[in-house]
Amino acid sequence: MEYLELLGGLILLLVSGEFLVRGGVSIAKRLKISSLVIGMTIVALGTSAPEFIVSLKAALAGSPEIAIGNVIGSNVANIALILGATAVIFPLVVSKNTLRIDWPIMMLASILFFLAASDGLISRSEGIIGFILLVLFIIVQILTSKQDKSEEDNSDNKIYPLWLSILFVIVSCFGLAFGADMLIDSASIIAAKFGVSQRVIGITIVAMGTSLPELVTSIIAAVKKEADIAIGNIIGSNIFNIFCIIGISSIIHPIKFVEGTFDVDMIWMCATALLLLLLMLNYKKKNFFKRGRLGKIGGIVLVASYIAYIFILLI
Repeated sequence: MEYLELLGGLILLLVSGEFLVRGGVSIAKRLKISSLVIGMTIVALGTSAPEFIVSLKAALAGSPEIAIGNVIGSNVANIALILGATAVIFPLVVSKNTLRIDWPIMMLASILFFLAASDGLISRSEGIIGFILLVLFIIVQILTSKQDKSEEDNSDNKIYPLWLSILFVIVSCFGLAFGADMLIDSASIIAAKFGVSQRVIGITIVAMGTSLPELVTSIIAAVKKEADIAIGNIIGSNIFNIFCIIGISSIIHPIKFVEGTFDVDMIWMCATALLLLLLMLNYKKKNFFKRGRLGKIGGIVLVASYIAYIFILLI
């Protein structure tokens, strides 16, 4: 039965990811805003829905290790596994806004997350601060998009009526959340039978399961020549995971866990974000932050780092 749920969840993820990208690109063209902004906001929020559902349920059920581990594991997997695998298949061009604005915000979110969790408690006040920072992040994205008119539209994706595009996004978000939930439940049952701890389940199985929407969406976006959505989806999702998911979860129910449990994982999360920046920079140009590229070699390095992380975690 678990295997049927895995298959059904995977199919649902693929279909939902396809229509989420279609709807997101169409909205960007209709409203004449950057695809990067759509990737960093609407698409990122949609693909982060599974993380939100899992982390909130875990926090309320008294399983804080899964709630925290899910976000940390997802953020590491988003960059190292998903963006890395996408770059191996389809090398990605990185915009200057990603290098100058979006990555620094993601890194700041990661550091603040680390500091907030250092005492073993993420309080309501810390959650409120995180949510406020999320709102400011969205405002910055919109203002930046209006100021930057240099983006070239090289895609040939179809433009749908605005109402239909919005419907695509809404239905796809539910499809991604439900499909990921099917995969997570079945995978967790299988893992529990082998006596795997909550921390390991949260950082590996649950995290990879909730990151599947990002994987599907990023690869589909890359195939459709929407590199900004592929990259924006990952960076935006990581920011949403911290400011929105941990923020709202801790506002509803403060997240308390054994102090120092996730210190190594937090450091690895921040190190993975730093590694991404180093791999995106274009060292052939004098101005590193003008325009970057994440190629196949960079993708291989990221995937290798994720394999090393899982290996170290399991041993």
